[in-house]
Amino acid sequence: MLHGKSSRFILCSRSLLQVQNLSAEHLPTASAAVNVTRALTTLEQAEARERNRSVTSFYNQSAIDAVSEKPLVRLSPTTLLYSGKSPDGNHILRSAQYLHKELPVRVAHRILAFRGLPFIVGCNPTILQVHELYIRAFHLLSEFPPVTDFDTEQKYSAMVRDLLDDHKDVVTMLAEGFKESRRHIKDESLVRKFLDNTLTSRLGIRMLAEHHLALHHDRPYHVGIINTQMQLRKVIDNWIDFGKRLCDHKYGYAPNVKLKGHVNATFPYIQSPLDYILPELIKNAMRATAESNLDNPMNAPDVSITIANNDTDFIIKIGDRGGGIPHQNFGKVFQYHFTTSGSCTDERVTRGLFGEMMNADQQGPGGGPMHGFGFGLPTSKAYAEYLGGTLTLQSMQGIGTDVYLRLRHIDGKVESFRI
Repeated sequence: MLHGKSSRFILCSRSLLQVQNLSAEHLPTASAAVNVTRALTTLEQAEARERNRSVTSFYNQSAIDAVSEKPLVRLSPTTLLYSGKSPDGNHILRSAQYLHKELPVRVAHRILAFRGLPFIVGCNPTILQVHELYIRAFHLLSEFPPVTDFDTEQKYSAMVRDLLDDHKDVVTMLAEGFKESRRHIKDESLVRKFLDNTLTSRLGIRMLAEHHLALHHDRPYHVGIINTQMQLRKVIDNWIDFGKRLCDHKYGYAPNVKLKGHVNATFPYIQSPLDYILPELIKNAMRATAESNLDNPMNAPDVSITIANNDTDFIIKIGDRGGGIPHQNFGKVFQYHFTTSGSCTDERVTRGLFGEMMNADQQGPGGGPMHGFGFGLPTSKAYAEYLGGTLTLQSMQGIGTDVYLRLRHIDGKVESFRI
């Protein structure tokens, strides 16, 4: 017997499959529909069968429900850092065996969350596509045989690598899907809870999977994905350069950035979350500065980045003098889909050369729009809190904004987060 939400999801998926397998010109008659079905190539039919299997036949089992009742076994970065490497490679086998048990549980928890979405939201084609990606991942992960030797581990790692690639666009897809469904959403807190949990769960899954894959390679000063001597200045400098190239490509110039404080701080950390959070914060500061100084770009104030490091945590303050956040918007900046994109009415940005830069399909560094989905700040805040830290901001309307990213160390001296 299927649960109500599961059966509704199958109905939604079947309907979508039928629509996708029929072009608009063939919809009017049943005979035309038969002709379209006959016209499907063998490959298309195989893809449709595979998709149907992932949605319907798998939902006819109670496997997802049973696994979703299991608790997560979350590891601290300290455990990953000090678990050590064995000369015979058994640490890789142990890592694979942990993932083999843990990943299906985490994916099942996410599928349960998708089931809990309002029906009309869950039926959005883009959100449904993400839901099906998770179902397919659960199917592959849960049916993979136990990892008992290195040959099996290599096959398992190859599958995990493929799944990471399959899910690489999930954040963008969720942003698009919820943007399309926004008018149907009555309870914003439900959406925020779903997105916070889904995005941080995805971050945790990717960190665990990428850590396992990285254990196969010997890199100086690295244990898996943990950089044992991360130089924070180098990480920040990299994203400053990226932000400058992107800003120059969009606006014709880039504000100067000054880095100060504990610029020589070196400590173990997982860099991948920083590689999402930092470019978002730096781009925001540069955009605000650029758009508020179009009349005199060569005298635009600097963006200021300050590093503070201590035994407990490290703090990164990013300050701009880009005019600040208007009072009416200040309480909304951490809401998903809230964006100030398009709020600049200067025709040099909205029309002409600047407008073309903002609206064109970019082939320059970073590609795509510089801003606009409204996922950057709320996702960065969710990531920071998942990492046991905080992301806060202070704005002086008429002057500028300071953003504070505070994250705990993972060297084991103080309690840290769990992945």
